[in-house]
Amino acid sequence: MNDLRSKVVVGLSGGVDSSVAAFLLQQKGYEVIGLFMKNWHDDSVTVSDECPWLEDSNDALIVAEKLGIPFQTVDLSREYKERIVDYMFSEYENGRTPNPDVLCNREIKFDVFLKIALGLGADYVATGHYCRKEAFTNANGTITHRLLSGVDTNKDQSYFLCQLSQEQLAKTLFPIGELTKPEVRQIAAENGLVTADKKDSQGLCFVGKVRLPEFLQQKLLPKKGVIVEVPRNSDHYANGISTFASKREELEYQAKKPNYDKTDGAVVGEHNGAHFFTIGQRKGLDVGGTKEPLFVVDTDVKDNVIYTGQGKDHPGLYRRTLFVKEQELHWIREDLSLPLDGTLEVMARIRYRQTLQKATLYRVDGGLYVDFLEKQSAITEGQFVAWYHDDELIGSGVIS
Repeated sequence: MNDLRSKVVVGLSGGVDSSVAAFLLQQKGYEVIGLFMKNWHDDSVTVSDECPWLEDSNDALIVAEKLGIPFQTVDLSREYKERIVDYMFSEYENGRTPNPDVLCNREIKFDVFLKIALGLGADYVATGHYCRKEAFTNANGTITHRLLSGVDTNKDQSYFLCQLSQEQLAKTLFPIGELTKPEVRQIAAENGLVTADKKDSQGLCFVGKVRLPEFLQQKLLPKKGVIVEVPRNSDHYANGISTFASKREELEYQAKKPNYDKTDGAVVGEHNGAHFFTIGQRKGLDVGGTKEPLFVVDTDVKDNVIYTGQGKDHPGLYRRTLFVKEQELHWIREDLSLPLDGTLEVMARIRYRQTLQKATLYRVDGGLYVDFLEKQSAITEGQFVAWYHDDELIGSGVIS
């Protein structure tokens, strides 16, 4: 098939990135269709005081009319609630911190939305993500797709796509991955696209900005509990075992979180529910009188206690090693997946925009350890760790 005669469905979000993605594909000769995803209209839960999707869908329509391409809105709110929002509530209730953007890409954009696009006869879907895709043919004739970082290192969004599969990548195009954000805005302005100067969207994908505490409190009941401040000289942070019987024993030790209890520090305040907080959080504690700001170093949703420490360099915030369970492990490059007892040196990150860090993967029975060269701040259960070879994202997993 000649790609330049292929049909492509673009996820038009009403922003400049997807607008330019559609324009570039049209310029290259693709048959382009614009689809806007409506992901929210649940009256039982208010996501935002604003209704950004109304403005966004209108802007997407204006862009489609400017380009002269077909346009329609698809309602994915039921799937979004079941796969993203309900999951978010469950994770927070269990003291974990999910990443809805990664989930939205895996579950909605590149699953439900992709299937709708293919049902319309599309050969590909395209999005405005700042990342790139390459492919090579194997000796047996099969094709392997590579997910690469965007050229604009300040906007690289490959992390958000860390759960995609070879099958999903095969049907996906990223038209702006070779461009910088200023270049994208310039293209939009030069071609009269209404989104040229529009601010970047914030919050949940295709939904809008969310005030998380208020959002969670609509489903998770407030519950009074205490805030404990753990001192820097706590026994939890003393140097432990100096020699280990095996590398596995060392990794288990380095990955283990402190097991705090209320006797580890002084009660310095109250909170409305441990499930509303996450490791590394500073805002919302409302505790004054400390020399340095308090940061959450751990949450205990069972006993409803928040443990905190003074200063962003508090030792309770730092760990060198994390673990990903077998069932939470995902390889974009399955041909590079580690066998049992295998190791691999990589660059890794535990959050979007974090500078890539040197790390070593250790495959063990039951999962995989990610052992960083330097300690990392606020390693948080439920978030995603993603690992790279140079600028290629090859795998990821949910932090346990």
